[in-house]
Amino acid sequence: MGAIALGAVLSADLHVGERVAVFGQGVLGLLTTQLATLNGADVTAVDILAGRLALAQKWAAHTVDAQAGDPAEAVRKHTGATGADVAIEISGSYPALHEALRTVGIGGRVVAAGFYQGEGIGLRLGEEFHLNRVHIVASQIGGVPAALQSRWTVERLHKVFVDLVQAGRVDVAPLVTDVVPATDVAAAFHLLDERPQDALQVVLDFRTDDERQEVPA
Repeated sequence: MGAIALGAVLSADLHVGERVAVFGQGVLGLLTTQLATLNGADVTAVDILAGRLALAQKWAAHTVDAQAGDPAEAVRKHTGATGADVAIEISGSYPALHEALRTVGIGGRVVAAGFYQGEGIGLRLGEEFHLNRVHIVASQIGGVPAALQSRWTVERLHKVFVDLVQAGRVDVAPLVTDVVPATDVAAAFHLLDERPQDALQVVLDFRTDDERQEVPA
């Protein structure tokens, strides 16, 4: 997961002081928000769930509730109406990708880092994308940005992320909200599917009851 987020930030080609909007604050989005902030960006985190936005405030300079109004307008207001320099869409939602395109200014960059399935319902390219001549960059899950392939590998992505966690520069502990026995996997999926506002990352515990009693969780 960390390597995917790091790949998205590398694809964004961020510079210190740039204004970045990260659409989607699930586990991947929260990791992306941390990494973009670590890279020196002024980050605006966008999501529809209040709990995730509250967590994003630990690392983002600003947050936007996408259900409270027009998210692109809110980001533009925060950036002085000029728009973000870069937007990273990492939820895999076509409507969110459309809002990301509306968020950046003229010649801005949008990193499409989610996995988009089916028809692009909700994505309209005849509006800000066309008028502002927006650049769209695809960030591939499990891949390295094409411009960096001579120097970066997938293994390096993993190592750099793990090193950042070990150094305390990226905080992953708050992202795990539930640890449940593997025998309750059906309930875990039900929680994620039916009540996403109550859970962020669910970890399955494969230890037996005796093992859990012997070793502190």
